[in-house]
Amino acid sequence: MSDGVRVMWMRGGTSKGGYFLAEDLPADRDAFFLRAMGSPDPRQIDGMGGADPLTSKVAVVSRSSRPGVDVDYLFLQVGVDTPTVSDAQNCGNILAGVAPFAIERGLVDVQGDQTRVSIYMENTGQTAMATVETPNGAPTYEGNASIDGVPGTAAPVALEFVGSAGSTCGALLPTGNTRDEVAGVEVTLIDNGMPVVILKATDMGIDGAEPRENLDGDAQLKAQLEAIRLACGPLMNLGNVRDKTVPKMTVVSRARQDGTICTRTFIPHRCHASIGVLGAVSVATACLLPGSVSAELAAVTGGPEQTLRIEHPLGQTRVLTKLSDSGDIVSAAVLRTARKLMDGVIFG
Repeated sequence: MSDGVRVMWMRGGTSKGGYFLAEDLPADRDAFFLRAMGSPDPRQIDGMGGADPLTSKVAVVSRSSRPGVDVDYLFLQVGVDTPTVSDAQNCGNILAGVAPFAIERGLVDVQGDQTRVSIYMENTGQTAMATVETPNGAPTYEGNASIDGVPGTAAPVALEFVGSAGSTCGALLPTGNTRDEVAGVEVTLIDNGMPVVILKATDMGIDGAEPRENLDGDAQLKAQLEAIRLACGPLMNLGNVRDKTVPKMTVVSRARQDGTICTRTFIPHRCHASIGVLGAVSVATACLLPGSVSAELAAVTGGPEQTLRIEHPLGQTRVLTKLSDSGDIVSAAVLRTARKLMDGVIFG
């Protein structure tokens, strides 16, 4: 067992995990995280993980030396029943806790009642701007903002993404097409912060609004999704994705809750309880692209600024988009919340 390592456990958006300063971590970082989370074990009984990918996450934060950037953030997905620690993707939900954590650890000075923190996301080379509430010289976690999938209310954390297109795959549309055919199924392959394969529910033989548990128990559906995912990996410049957590697979159908579109996302082998922040941004972007799989199903209003409501099993995620005169997406913003749960030391 290692010496105790300083950690803050936080809920970020609809996820939860450990937030660490890079300087505090031991040399055997990945082995330490596996022990700390209790992986590999479906229950993660010997660690802090919550037996779900959404609660087996890590943020590694450090002061940034990049011009105009406050902190660097590395996201790590710790496998639940596999001995894996992956940096192959971002996590926009865990991102929601990075700014308050950085302020709490003294990496960023408070600027007033609100503090803006620029965050470099090491996984993909993107920069995000987070705005957090800091009355009385410190982050507050109490407020009136609510997000679907999290009970109660909390202080808002606004996340704005600029220039995120192609951050992992090299282009917004890695194949250059708004629609491709893979394994006999029409798909849209897109990366606006998160590589996503978008498919129509009807093409997968489902309604698209089933409960998460029903889809997780559909072995035939999951096998078909995985076959398509493996074929899409090279097309998206991701190579062999058998052991990777990207691309995400999002099945879409017409909205049921007065939203823009209904989604069921696999991350990649379990149905997501909601939808990831950056995954929602990629899906929202696809809804605005004529000819995409999701555009024909989406209820969009038009105009230079649009709020797209992405429906998921726990409600909706709202994505505010700004478009240029030519129709290109200039930026996307998502409202999240975060809450500090524990501050102390963890043993691996």
